[in-house]
Amino acid sequence: MEATELLLNRVSCGKLTEPAPTAEQREVMYRAALRAADHGNLQPWRFLEVEGEGLERLGELYAKAALQDDPNLSDVQRERFRKMPLRAPLVIVAIAKKIEHPKVPHIEQILATGAAAQNLINGAFAVGVGAYWRSGAMAEHPEVKQGLGLEEGEQIIGFIYLGTRSAPLKTAPKPDPADFFHPWPAK
Repeated sequence: MEATELLLNRVSCGKLTEPAPTAEQREVMYRAALRAADHGNLQPWRFLEVEGEGLERLGELYAKAALQDDPNLSDVQRERFRKMPLRAPLVIVAIAKKIEHPKVPHIEQILATGAAAQNLINGAFAVGVGAYWRSGAMAEHPEVKQGLGLEEGEQIIGFIYLGTRSAPLKTAPKPDPADFFHPWPAK
């Protein structure tokens, strides 16, 4: 797939199934992630691969976190949290690491990790793997962070769900660049 075609047509795929990406597909996706723009070449990221039994353990972690937030959580709601990671055969947890540097503020490191996650998703599209990015309350929850072994100064940027597409891709939206890009100073 040509780069321009990929960049103009990539869309998320929320309907995923087995199998997970192959070792060859992962190699491409992971190498793409590591080519993200990165001021100072700090590589302020790390990624966790969650699959197989790990998906069930992540679901238990989500349910435990949700129960902390709401001790009256119903069994149905608890089961919904348990099943969240099971929406794909592979979940990549993208984590930004805070690295002290005199010229690279932490916000740039967070943005670089976001760029790495986006490159991973673009790489997935390029090799025919379905992908979507989730964040939300579980990415911020202290119980989830602790359970995943995050260290001081680390934060979850998102959960990247990866697998085989089980539904046709939607057509990519075509927003007008003129709605978002403006000359400065205005003429």
